[in-house]
Amino acid sequence: MNYPNLINSKLPNIGTTIFTVMSKLAADHNAINLSQGFPDFSCNEELISLVNKYMKAGNNQYAPMAGLIGLREILSEKTEALYGAKYDPESEITITSGATQAIYTAIAAIIREGDEVIIFEPAYDCYQPAIELNGGKTIYMQLCAPDYSIDWEKVKKMINHRTKMIIINTPHNPTGSVMSIDDMLILEKLIKGTDIIIISDEVYEHIIFDNQQHQSVARFPLLAERSFIISSFGKTFHATGWKIGYCVAPKNLMTEFRKVHQFLVFSANTPIQFALAEFLKQKNNYLELGSFYQKKRDYFINAIKGSRFEIIPSAGTYFQLLNYTDLSKEKDTDYAIRLTKEFGIASIPISVFYHEKEDNKVLRFCFAKKEETLEKAAEILNKI
Repeated sequence: MNYPNLINSKLPNIGTTIFTVMSKLAADHNAINLSQGFPDFSCNEELISLVNKYMKAGNNQYAPMAGLIGLREILSEKTEALYGAKYDPESEITITSGATQAIYTAIAAIIREGDEVIIFEPAYDCYQPAIELNGGKTIYMQLCAPDYSIDWEKVKKMINHRTKMIIINTPHNPTGSVMSIDDMLILEKLIKGTDIIIISDEVYEHIIFDNQQHQSVARFPLLAERSFIISSFGKTFHATGWKIGYCVAPKNLMTEFRKVHQFLVFSANTPIQFALAEFLKQKNNYLELGSFYQKKRDYFINAIKGSRFEIIPSAGTYFQLLNYTDLSKEKDTDYAIRLTKEFGIASIPISVFYHEKEDNKVLRFCFAKKEETLEKAAEILNKI
């Protein structure tokens, strides 16, 4: 059937995300799926029971637009205990339908036509489309391989009177790098005296390894006063399909955030909010997450030490980068497809996280999996 061409696409260069493509390819070829970032094990049974309890108790209608006050109060206490920053649960914390929605909302609330937003590549793929949809211009800054650190002198040269926002992500997806105290202090100095807003994507805040401390922007008052901090319950509690997260920000920023939020989703899942408010009272449910995933990281990298892949250290998140330079000269997108089809293991090529598809022969593997899954994956990788 022929349709009239009525649409001039606002995102003409955007297709189906690589996560959807590789997960479908994995399913089609019965491959082990270490591509999309989701656990293959269940979330805590107590948390599931709590959701069920609050559903049965009749908590199935709209939550308040900003989220249940009980959940916001415990998040305020949690943020103060971890990072020394006090956020008012009434006016400075909002529960969202996942971190991606929170990021989009923050961008939509601030960015106007022609505003420039600096992001760091390789960058998670939801940033640029949200910037473009809201009339902004994405300014790309490449992280420095192989450790994926930030060259702040180059960042300084990119900042001008049109720079309205900088988006940071620590621990970083897809590389697993983390920002240091020095990074935060330099950023603080760079934006002092400007009207630049920060979005700090901290969805992996509790998944950090080797006794490192997560450097939330909340720890740094001059950053915190101009920052939206985004986090995710789905990442923390192995329930990515629940799509529930939150944003904290000073009152003046949160006021603008909520103006968009109320018309984008209005409110997030009610019984899950009740359950999380109760579940978060047990601090070990999130404080022990780093050691839980470090064991999985160590298990995976020890299992593939006999392979010909070069292991690029992961300092946080549940992703491990592997360089395949010694194995093939193929483009990473082609190599990832071939590994899925011929060897039965799916990964994500890192070039897709760059706007110019920078190909450093690196693939991302998710280790948020059962040990038996990781063992089978290692057996395959060791044979390649």
